[in-house]
Amino acid sequence: MSAKDIFHDIVRTALEKDGWTITNDPLFLKLTQQFKINIDLEAEKFLVAEKATQKIAVEIKSFVGRSAVSEFHLAIGQFLNYRVALEKLASERVLYLAIPTDIYQDFFSDSFVQAVLERYQIKLLVFHVQKEEITLWKN
Repeated sequence: MSAKDIFHDIVRTALEKDGWTITNDPLFLKLTQQFKINIDLEAEKFLVAEKATQKIAVEIKSFVGRSAVSEFHLAIGQFLNYRVALEKLASERVLYLAIPTDIYQDFFSDSFVQAVLERYQIKLLVFHVQKEEITLWKN
C-alpha cells in the first residue's frame, strides 16, 4: 500500500466541509493479479436538484518534490492509469486530481500544463492548505 500524501487529511477535511461523505479511504481497486491500485479517496454527495448521488474518486498530489515538472509527469501518468482502471470496472465515479492552491496558481497556469490538462480532460480539485477548503473545481 502506498503512503498517504502529506495533504491527505487536509483534502479529506475540505471535502467533508463541502458536504461530501467519504466512502473509502483509500479506494482499493483490483484489476488483475498484477494491477491493484489505491486511489486516495472516494466520496459521494447527494444533489437535491438532480435527485441523484454524485460519486468521485480523488488522487491527491502535493508537488513538494525537487522538480514540479517531474512531479507533473508522474501525476498525469498515474491519473490516466487510474481513470482507465475506473472505466474498466464500469465505475460511475469521476476522477479528480487534487492539488494545492499555490501549485495551481504558480505551476498549473503554465500554457503547456493547460494544454495537457485540456488534451487529457483532467479534472482538478484545488484546495487551500491552511483553510482546509476547496477553492476550485475545474472540469
